[in-house]
Amino acid sequence: MAAAASVKPVEVCVKAATGAPDIVGDCPFCQRVLLTLEEKKVPYELKLINLDNKPDWFLAISPEGKVPVFKANDDKWVPDSDVITQIIEENYPNPSLVTPQEYSSVGSKIFSSFVKFLKSKDPNDGSEQALLDELHALDEHLKAHGPYVNGENISAVDLNLAPKLFHLEIALDHFKGWKIPENLTYVHAYMKLLFNRESFIKTKAAEEHVVAGWAPKVNA
Repeated sequence: MAAAASVKPVEVCVKAATGAPDIVGDCPFCQRVLLTLEEKKVPYELKLINLDNKPDWFLAISPEGKVPVFKANDDKWVPDSDVITQIIEENYPNPSLVTPQEYSSVGSKIFSSFVKFLKSKDPNDGSEQALLDELHALDEHLKAHGPYVNGENISAVDLNLAPKLFHLEIALDHFKGWKIPENLTYVHAYMKLLFNRESFIKTKAAEEHVVAGWAPKVNA
C-alpha cells in the first residue's frame, strides 16, 4: 500500500521568474526543496507562482503569500523549507540526506552575512569581513572533512547551502564586482561540485533572474 501511495506526485509551489511566469524563479529556499526532491528521485508536480500577482487559490493555502509550500500525500499544505525538507526526509528516507548534528550548522551564517554585505552602502561597516570570516570557516571545514560538508556523500546541509552560494556568487559579482577570494580553494571546489550536479542544473534559476530578484533589495 505504501509503495502505491508514493507513486502519486507530491505538489510544490515555488516562485516563478519575474516577467517569465513559465520558468522557475530565483528563490533559494524553493530550490533547496526541489534539490531535495531531485536527489531522492521523488516525483513532483511544480506549481509556479507569480509573486507579483499571487492567485487567490495560492493565498488560500499560503495566507502570508510565501513560497515554498508543499503538499505530500496527506493533502495538507506545509510552508517553510526547513519543515518541508524534514518531511521529505521522513517520508522518503532513501537515499538518506541526514546531516550529522555536529555539522548541521556549518555555513549557517553565510547567507545572512552575504545579504548584509550586498545591501551595505558603507565600505567600513565590517560586513565584507564578516562574510569573509564565514567563507574562511567553511573552507577550513571542507579542507578537513570535504569534499561535501559531511565527507563523500551529499547531505541536507549541502542542499541548503548550494542555492545560497549560487546567489552570493552572482549577486556580489554583479552589484559589487566582488568575487570569492581565489585562495578559498576548497570553497571554490565545493561550489563547482554542487553547481555541476544534475539536480542543481535542473532546478537553478537563470543568472539574469537572480540579478533581477536582488535588484530591488540592493537599490532600496
